[in-house]
Amino acid sequence: MQKNTLKSGIEISEVGLGCMSLGTDVEHAETIIDEAINQGITYFDTADLYDYGENEKIVGSLLKKYQNNSDIVIGSKVGNHFDKETKEHHWDPSKEHIMNGIKDTLQRLDVEQLDLYMLHGGTIEDNKDETIEAFERLKEQGLIKAYGISSIRPNVIDYYLENSNIETIMMQFSLLDNRPEALTERINDKDIKILARGPVSKGLLTDKYNKVLENKFKDGLLEYNADDLTETVTKLAEEFDNLSAVTFNYLKSFEALGSIITGASSKEQLITNMQHYNESLSEDQINHARSIVKNLEYTNHLN
Repeated sequence: MQKNTLKSGIEISEVGLGCMSLGTDVEHAETIIDEAINQGITYFDTADLYDYGENEKIVGSLLKKYQNNSDIVIGSKVGNHFDKETKEHHWDPSKEHIMNGIKDTLQRLDVEQLDLYMLHGGTIEDNKDETIEAFERLKEQGLIKAYGISSIRPNVIDYYLENSNIETIMMQFSLLDNRPEALTERINDKDIKILARGPVSKGLLTDKYNKVLENKFKDGLLEYNADDLTETVTKLAEEFDNLSAVTFNYLKSFEALGSIITGASSKEQLITNMQHYNESLSEDQINHARSIVKNLEYTNHLN
């Protein structure tokens, strides 16, 4: 498995396991975690909000037996107050909340230090300097090794690029949702790595695209209306045998890529994802696939 290195020296596998879809059945989740390790995945992505803290507990407990593997990297996210009983949550990127949030996350994961801590969203109206100060303080205290943000807002991303020491930016990124292309050069210039979530566009870029089009995208996607989307995905499927391999290879073509975050609700799905990741396409094939889809750009949160 290809490893990519963050500024702090942390090495993350080029495919990371998005743990949100593990569920709360621990035995079932264990089969997925174990297979991820078997496939060479060393980066595991969770968040305090996932299953209202339960996901962190499960991830921490299931990775415990691999604690002697020095290359295991865990990333989590903060920024939401939540009530486990009522399932209510609200946004809070304050220094106080972040400084308190890490204590609960470390306890749930059962670790003394978190590898990567990310802001789980963010708006331009936030007190971003206060947020940055909190993450820097946590680094000084040795509670985290590195920090980043999870955002698709260009104005927020730009602020953190210029005013913080973030090492990762998680963003929705796939062949169909290629909006981040406009930001990749700036991100790479800062030696920051992209964590690409949603690589298969909720199943559109898989062999089940027909069913997914019918069940999930009757209103289209972003700048695609339903007809445009059907035409585009069908054209890709006619040109390429494996849509997932196409989007994985497209993402791997960016120098700023840190990890492709793939979710898996079963061991079998994870194995299939890795087979697609390992299938190589030529630069010409990638360019051809890119020519079939629209050139999308961010239209909101620009200033």
